Amino acid sequence: MSEEIVEPGLELLERQNRFVSEHLRRIFIQIYRIVGNVADAQDLTQEAFIKALQRQEQLKDEQKAAHWLSRIATNTAIDFLRRSGRATFCELDEAPASHSESPEQALLRSEERNYLKDGLRLLSPRERAALMLRDVEGLPAEEVARRLNCSKATVRSHIANARTKFRRYIERRKR
Repeated sequence: MSEEIVEPGLELLERQNRFVSEHLRRIFIQIYRIVGNVADAQDLTQEAFIKALQRQEQLKDEQKAAHWLSRIATNTAIDFLRRSGRATFCELDEAPASHSESPEQALLRSEERNYLKDGLRLLSPRERAALMLRDVEGLPAEEVARRLNCSKATVRSHIANARTKFRRYIERRKR
């Protein structure tokens, strides 16, 4: 009889471990692209999984659970940016320089990365999230709307505003 009590607990633990391992990398990357900082993204990824596993009764349908987890992750990252009142950007590790890359090319690549980071800082957390999910992740507007818990029209507005701000930033830098 004691085995009957232990087995369901083990089965649940195995299911939770499988759920975390199947989605960990994707959720970390999703959060990292919003907050732009590895340490914060690691903490927020853990927080998102804790929130999801606390409501594990909603995890029965695998496809719905993956979508639901993505929404939790996005909202957790956006809430973090709101709470902190700032957007932190990463310590992106330098991509390994190829043997053919000159010091000048490495410097230009670093300057381009800093240029993009500066431009992204101008965007609100929701504009940045919408832009990254749509343009970098390549998600359709419907999926971005679901993840940000808003309408497609709002997503289009966020993306249009983000692109306008970024275009103005580029124009100012050219002068």
